[in-house]
Amino acid sequence: MGCSKSIVEHNERIEEAIYSIVNDQNNKNIELNSIAEFNWGKAYLFPPYTSQGSIEKQLGIEYDDPSQISIRDDIYLLVFLYEGEVVQYAEINRQKADFTTGDKEYLTPSEDVLKVERH
Repeated sequence: MGCSKSIVEHNERIEEAIYSIVNDQNNKNIELNSIAEFNWGKAYLFPPYTSQGSIEKQLGIEYDDPSQISIRDDIYLLVFLYEGEVVQYAEINRQKADFTTGDKEYLTPSEDVLKVERH
């Protein structure tokens, strides 16, 4: 047997929640803890065209990206880790907006604000 990898859940509920929040023009911040109903320790945000190597370097582990973000410009990839393993991910539709974690490399449950920058 090779190394066992758990199946990472594609969390469409988070995608829908973010879509609703961004649709309201008054919202500039998304608090991940308010929409993530699972245990997580770190959340990494990857912009369009991020390479597989860059994702793995930031995460510090091997990760087979199912979103193919390295060739896409229509989404951001949000990857949640818990105890050193990827547990869930979401593909965030750009919706004429950009997303950022500010000056943080990753978000945590205590510092969970994803910022929305509209064009």
